[in-house]
Amino acid sequence: MKRPPIRLLDLSGSPAAIGRAHGGAFASEIRHYADDRIGLVTSGLWSGGSLSRHQVLDIAESMLDAHEAFDAPLFAELTAMAIASGLTPAEAVVAGGFTDFVDTVRAVVGGEAPLSVVEDDCTAVIVPDHRADGAGFFAQTWDMHDSATDHVVLLRIQPDDGPNALVFTTTGCLGQLGMNDEGVCVGINSLASVDGVRGVTWPTVVRAMLRSSTAAEALSILLEADLAGAHNYLIFDRHGDGFNVEAMPSARPVTRLGSTPLVHTNHAVDAQAKAVQAHKDAGLLDSSTRRLSQAASLLAQGTIDADRLIELTREPSAICQLAAAPYHIESSGAAVMRPATGDFWACWGPPSENDFQAFSLTGQHASNAPATRPTSPV
Repeated sequence: MKRPPIRLLDLSGSPAAIGRAHGGAFASEIRHYADDRIGLVTSGLWSGGSLSRHQVLDIAESMLDAHEAFDAPLFAELTAMAIASGLTPAEAVVAGGFTDFVDTVRAVVGGEAPLSVVEDDCTAVIVPDHRADGAGFFAQTWDMHDSATDHVVLLRIQPDDGPNALVFTTTGCLGQLGMNDEGVCVGINSLASVDGVRGVTWPTVVRAMLRSSTAAEALSILLEADLAGAHNYLIFDRHGDGFNVEAMPSARPVTRLGSTPLVHTNHAVDAQAKAVQAHKDAGLLDSSTRRLSQAASLLAQGTIDADRLIELTREPSAICQLAAAPYHIESSGAAVMRPATGDFWACWGPPSENDFQAFSLTGQHASNAPATRPTSPV
């Protein structure tokens, strides 16, 4: 499906002001998205057993203290966004942090991860500086159930206290990946775990990390967080430092960026993380393995630039996913970031069918022209 340029929402001021503006701009859309996500949990398709809406929201309510303790300003933003859109904070936790929240639900109800769990989302890479003419890149697809694609938005955030940031996300979600004007990038892949707790969900963690001035500082925030569920986090900064963390509530093995591009998809590779990883459907494991291999192969040789990474997100045999039965997963969008220069390219919808738009954190001006038009697949 050909989509228009990615939607851009400018947000500024205090945490509460940012939250109110976000919630007010997309109120009906956020409510629809929340109902969709809560319905997925109540059905048991992602959580290992059917629950009532009241039971689901009771679990989410029990996690609010962890969010406030972890980062009070971001909790104020989440609360203001929820109220402005007509939700409770608990409903907003489910909508924004769904893929962590279902890990918590499975742990609370004692359910096994069902085969219908479709956490097979995102292919991400960090390119070291020396492979990119001295200024490396972070790039990823953001893949999810195709019902999420309609809700993709880019936030341009200028807070009263902290660095400015460009944040790729969905309406009603604090943030999924992004880059700040201190030159720090954060991205994610979904993982599924059996050790979920009533902790803080990943969008709050991503946004907290995006207040950092270095990759090492962002890593410390992640390692100290009371995580609700499992995600893989990738961190890269303008100094060329990068990390990959298979972050489970009870295990967080760290891999440091070396001389070759660091690639990750949706299965744990470290023994510590694998020990608490939930069962993964064989078909989805095959998808994750093929995407990992294909991305590594495409980046194995030569100088890497933004156009080459954009083409990687469009690779049709594995990386750029188009919705199909039975999983209905698609690449809902993608981003390419270069922290040393402040350049940011973002796409709404499957990259093979849509244009990337160029943005910059230097002066906070967006280009009206696509970075590149769709071309022949890699």
